[in-house]
Amino acid sequence: MAAGVAARQAELEKCPTGLQGLDEITGGGLPRGRPTLVCGDAGSGKTILAMQFLVNGITRYGEPGVFVAFEENAQDLATNMASMGIDLQQLCAENRLAIDWVRIEPGEIEEAGEYDLAGLFVRIECALQRVHGRRIALDSIEALFSSLKDQNLLRSELRRLFSWLKEQQLTALITGERGDGRLTRNGLEEYVADCVIALDHQLENQVSMRHLRVVKYRGSAHGGNEYPFLIDRRGISVFPITSVGLDCPAPSERISTGVPRLDAMLRGGGVYRGSTILVSGAAGTGKTSLAAHFVRAACERGERALYFAFEESREQIIRNMRSIGIDLAPWMERDLLRFHASRPSLCGLETHLAGILGKVEEFRPRVIVLDPMTDFVAVGSHQEVKSMLTRLIDFLKMEQVTAFFTSLTLAEHAVEQSEAGISSLIDCWLLLRSLEQNGERTRVLYLLKSRGTAHSAQIREFLLTDAGVDLVDVCVSEAGVLTGSARREYEARQAEAALGRKEDVERKRLRLERRRQEIEEQIGGLRRQLEDEEREVTASIQNIVHTNERARANREAMTISREGGALCSPGEERSQA
Repeated sequence: MAAGVAARQAELEKCPTGLQGLDEITGGGLPRGRPTLVCGDAGSGKTILAMQFLVNGITRYGEPGVFVAFEENAQDLATNMASMGIDLQQLCAENRLAIDWVRIEPGEIEEAGEYDLAGLFVRIECALQRVHGRRIALDSIEALFSSLKDQNLLRSELRRLFSWLKEQQLTALITGERGDGRLTRNGLEEYVADCVIALDHQLENQVSMRHLRVVKYRGSAHGGNEYPFLIDRRGISVFPITSVGLDCPAPSERISTGVPRLDAMLRGGGVYRGSTILVSGAAGTGKTSLAAHFVRAACERGERALYFAFEESREQIIRNMRSIGIDLAPWMERDLLRFHASRPSLCGLETHLAGILGKVEEFRPRVIVLDPMTDFVAVGSHQEVKSMLTRLIDFLKMEQVTAFFTSLTLAEHAVEQSEAGISSLIDCWLLLRSLEQNGERTRVLYLLKSRGTAHSAQIREFLLTDAGVDLVDVCVSEAGVLTGSARREYEARQAEAALGRKEDVERKRLRLERRRQEIEEQIGGLRRQLEDEEREVTASIQNIVHTNERARANREAMTISREGGALCSPGEERSQA
């Protein structure tokens, strides 16, 4: 444990540059209190890097600085940096930055005889005291010795310069011009600098490419690869993407592809957040249409989407997508969708990659589209394109950005292989194909794989309609899966057969209805007959009752009559008679 504490105490203190990529490459920044040499050809970005080192130190870390210029005056520097959003005049007015232009004429060096940097030390020290500087940049050191012929004197004065900077405990960044066969003209990197950074600007196949490499770094581990960097309106952007590993999160959240029936084929209801989707197919199979569905769905969720187009302009894509009912313009107006359209031949692969990552970091989208990624093959070899896309995929996974790539597949390539050869890195792979049969072309969709998700294995026909992409229900007959006109013909026959069955059922229903009416009429007639018979029986019963009542009344009357005659006398009977 004591050894570990001692190791941490002995670790070299770093001075961050404020350039995230460069600080990652160097393990935290430049060596604090030591000189760093930045070398490169003219136009490689040395002055910009030196100035950003000072400005970031002032604005982010509260460390004032001094810029000693031997080639450009303060006004020229301020004008150049203003194009990148850096206000040097404001920093100088706030007394946080000092710019000292040291004008040197070669004739003056020859006339002076011995060469002495004491005057330079005095000027630098005054500037440092004025702003309480902790950082310093010297651009370019070669101008100090442009006419000095004595190599021994040159090395002696350079040692004095670097030793003085160390004594002042200044974190110094010194720029130098590249020499023939060496990093600098005077071989500074060989014996003075503690850290050496080489900037490279080359043209390959008429394409501009910039790279940065840490040649050496005394007392510290560092990245040894060549890293792409850009110079744009924000200055220098460095991306140490070759160091990206596989330690990325794997969320379980799912997002929609924008096509409901495709989400249904992905039984979980869409793709995983942060995953990578590849849609490959020949020209005209509908890859861009699916990409438009994808970005529209993201915008409808309130998420930002970034669309990189390499074959069509932004206006052309917007116009074409309107023909299938997808209007992307409103999402651009709300700044939820941004397009970046350019030809792959505009720059090299690494510059493309650095540019894509820079725009991702600037816009912070949740989804990104590259349409099509296979156009990069025109810029580099298949291996170079695969390496570039691999690093891009790793970066997007680390940032939890869901990526949607389209890939142009040629007819001679196998179904199980994408044009760029990255299918093994893809989480969800869809293949679009055009089937030619019965004199027509039909679009079909395969779900070749979807990692971590149960998915449909069916081949689905899809149509480009006025309402977008429509996946047609699977049509299976005795001959197999039918598509196109064969499907429509089969469905027409099935519909005709169903209509025939429906009409037959209707005829039977009508016949049954007529039979029911006939039976009901018969039942009505029998019911009426029964009612008549009931009335007759009722009348007969009533007659019998009336007859019985009259007979009973007559009998009662006769009985009374007899009983009355027996009670009369004989004389009364005779009188009555």
